[in-house]
Amino acid sequence: MLAIIGGTGMTQLACLEISHRQLMRTPYGEPSGPLTFGKINDNEVVFLARHGYGHTIPPHTVNYRANLWALQSLDPTRVISVASVGGIRADFTPGMIAIPDQIIDYTHGRKYTYYEGIDSPVTHTDFTEPYCQITRKCLLEAAKQVGENVINGGVYGATQGPRLETAAEINRLERDGTDMVGMTGMPEAALAKELGLCYAAVAVVANYAAGRETSAHAIHLEDAHAVLEKAMVRVRNILERVVQLNGD
Repeated sequence: MLAIIGGTGMTQLACLEISHRQLMRTPYGEPSGPLTFGKINDNEVVFLARHGYGHTIPPHTVNYRANLWALQSLDPTRVISVASVGGIRADFTPGMIAIPDQIIDYTHGRKYTYYEGIDSPVTHTDFTEPYCQITRKCLLEAAKQVGENVINGGVYGATQGPRLETAAEINRLERDGTDMVGMTGMPEAALAKELGLCYAAVAVVANYAAGRETSAHAIHLEDAHAVLEKAMVRVRNILERVVQLNGD
């Protein structure tokens, strides 16, 4: 079974033939919403809307631990995260899709590990490669097969939110080596790694980051939403093919 986490612009999966929804409870509380089960081209898929199905949960209050724990309990073959980002690097233009390979964490105060508490041993999780390389290759191959142009690689800068960044902050992120900026990449990726999940991300560039190009003086959210609406059609094409590759 393939698991898909949908972000801003993907609160539901239009290509999914839904069989049922299920409320899940975990030792870490409830996930963002019920898990939606169904099939894409006769292959089983489970879908979870990261921000809730009404898009009501901001990035800094998402219960990432519950979300990943609930999905892990289903023993998925792969977990694919879909997220919107702002483009920092010149070729990360609105509407582009990237499969990031690295991440820098700028978040704070989030519940970022399962290994805590007085009875929990000190545990260091290797995070050299934050995303599953096999799952990344599967995404890249799926994109190639359906004729969708994607960027292979890129450094995702995870910021706290929910406010957007200043132009100076984006300049700093660029100096740090980030190519895109988003608010949900961490601790989601780290928690997936702790659970041993084959996790990778699809990043959709919704807008130029603050201070860049058409976002030089302000980010126009209505334009970003329009970009996402069109780009998510392409993302769904990729996901449909990934499901088939995952089932082969």
